[in-house]
Amino acid sequence: MTRLSVNINKVALLRNARGGNMPDLIQVAKDCEQFGAQGITVHPRPDQRHIRYSDIPALKQVVQTEFNIEGNPTPDFIRLMEENLPHQCTLVPDAPDQLTSSFGWDTIKHRDFLKDVCSHLSALGIRVSLFVDPIAGMLEGAVACGAHRVELYTGPYAEAFEHDQAMAVSAYTKAAELAGELGLGLNAGHDLNLNNLQYFKSHCPGLAEVSIGHALISDALYFGLSATIKMYLQQLS
Repeated sequence: MTRLSVNINKVALLRNARGGNMPDLIQVAKDCEQFGAQGITVHPRPDQRHIRYSDIPALKQVVQTEFNIEGNPTPDFIRLMEENLPHQCTLVPDAPDQLTSSFGWDTIKHRDFLKDVCSHLSALGIRVSLFVDPIAGMLEGAVACGAHRVELYTGPYAEAFEHDQAMAVSAYTKAAELAGELGLGLNAGHDLNLNNLQYFKSHCPGLAEVSIGHALISDALYFGLSATIKMYLQQLS
């Protein structure tokens, strides 16, 4: 079964809007696990508009499943990894002012840089995943960089899904098959939701984990957090 990691960035965004501690990010992370989530994902950004660097140690103390931290490997971010040692670090090439992640690494152009980062994080015992587009060269480049996994950027899949499902998933199926051949673990994330998740999962062999935040938290406004997590797990079963 593909694992569900709940991204709680939007919970932190709501908390930050009023400057207090409502909702309680740490309690939400614990509840997500109690309700069945198999991982917690956070993506702290330099402006700390949602997850703050100061949230990470507290989350590290309470997360009992898999703790996945995403981000651009700036010196400050690398220091955060060294101090908190998550189970997985997903490296994402986002600019400081970027609203949301919208493209993957060029693992060929940035090979030397990524190779150094992957080697450093791996030596700390952290599994390293590279956020990439479903392009053969980028997956092959990820191997050369020393990554353990790739996370396929699924924004284009979600956008095309409503118009042509088979076309939307085609490149991802090929990427999933290649990842298996290359010995890369396979994750996926971005704009996956209750409408498109099951189809994606069924067409991507070896999919180990999906990271879902925006859609899941939005659905929880209507269905409640416990019921929503169960609905997503059902799509992955």
